[in-house]
Amino acid sequence: MQQVKPHPGLEIDGFTLGEQLHKGGFATIWEVTHPLYRTPMVMKVPTILDGYDGPTIVGFEVEQMIMPRLEGPHVPRVMGVGDFSVMPYIVTERIPGHSLLKLFGTAPLPVHEVIETAARMAAAVHDLHRQHVIHLDLKPENYLQRPTGEMVLVDYGLSRHDELPDLLAEEFTIPMGTFPYIAPEQYLRQRGDLRSDLYALGAMIYQLATGRKPFGEPEKLSQVRQRLWRDPVPPRALNKGIPEWLQEIILRALEVDPAKRYQSAAQMIFDLTHPMQVRLTERAHKTAPDGALAVFRRWRAMRGVRALAAPISTMAQIERAPIILVAVDLAPEMEALSRRLFGSVKQMLVIQPDARVACVNVIRTARLGIDQTTDDEGNHLHVSRLVALRGWAEGIDLPDDRLTYTILESPDPAAAIIDYAEAVQAGHVMMGARGHSSTRRFLGSVSARVVAEAHCSVTVIRLPERRREEAGEAAGDAPAA
Repeated sequence: MQQVKPHPGLEIDGFTLGEQLHKGGFATIWEVTHPLYRTPMVMKVPTILDGYDGPTIVGFEVEQMIMPRLEGPHVPRVMGVGDFSVMPYIVTERIPGHSLLKLFGTAPLPVHEVIETAARMAAAVHDLHRQHVIHLDLKPENYLQRPTGEMVLVDYGLSRHDELPDLLAEEFTIPMGTFPYIAPEQYLRQRGDLRSDLYALGAMIYQLATGRKPFGEPEKLSQVRQRLWRDPVPPRALNKGIPEWLQEIILRALEVDPAKRYQSAAQMIFDLTHPMQVRLTERAHKTAPDGALAVFRRWRAMRGVRALAAPISTMAQIERAPIILVAVDLAPEMEALSRRLFGSVKQMLVIQPDARVACVNVIRTARLGIDQTTDDEGNHLHVSRLVALRGWAEGIDLPDDRLTYTILESPDPAAAIIDYAEAVQAGHVMMGARGHSSTRRFLGSVSARVVAEAHCSVTVIRLPERRREEAGEAAGDAPAA
């Protein structure tokens, strides 16, 4: 099948091979150049031997199908693809530096480094999921890092794309993945659940925080099967410096039942970046693995299980469990508008029952001079706004871990909302817009800027014309009072 073997100096489709950079069990990586590209590039060529190379061949076909469809800073840009008639290959931009394997070798890391690294790893996964792809082989070796800080995911040989045929599932019946990080449903041969990637993320955060893998180094599938009923040693039992809220995040991600894990990478990112708002459960306080009786009961319950409930598709799961950022205007004259916004949020939760609602209000600070820190009654402005925001949200029937409150401070409310929405990976922004005015017409409105510049969808709520007149005209429409 393979008529040409890679070697230095080989020219194929305009690409010239240089130095071999890496030789693995399934592929070699080569430095390449092309007269049309100035970008440093690498070529990946599968290692095809004379024996049984079915998984290697099919996995490489999967990569060739998926990678050209991906875009953005969290994936390598594809420059060329070669088929099996001459020599199969994929040429991508070269990401400078090494994988995260070296960093993981220095674990346990300080807590602040664990959080920062984990959030950026999860951001890459969320971006991949939004492009209909589940990676299914997340591990330190498959993370690279751009000089600008973004994590880049590589090696898509085991991945699943919602809108493409799953060649691996069609050809093979054995579970595939890297055993220390594989999710229980992957052992059960399920390849369509984005929460499998969240399980792997949990295993890697565990490793960063403790210096150990949660299930050691299993070498056999029978050892992987045990995680259907066994739980790992709680991280705090290995490292007392780990806070309870971080243990809560890790053990939630490592739940056997996908329904008990985070439902999207965005929700995990939110908790990693808002530790004071993480709702602690019994997971946070565990000091030892479950006892023999609890393990035996789980074994009895799981021994006959052939599949765990999975979402219909990756995008359906993301759309079912988004972060909804609600920017609330707390000005007294905007009470009618804020009530209408409240009703719209309630309606949205009927459609997206697993959503997380992040309520925000912006204190417009002065661009120059001394900012006001108290209101007219002498109360601390930040605290009084937070109390008012909680009062506005009273009646939204969500548990504490899915309803959060944040007061932002900025001279530019629109920029503050846009930046915060991107930071928490919001899938939707909801906000009110004040009435028309000459100031808004000439200087632009906050809502218009958010609609134009936000990375996600935006719903702008307005009052009917008569009610708007009763509420009074006001310049600007910032969700700030």
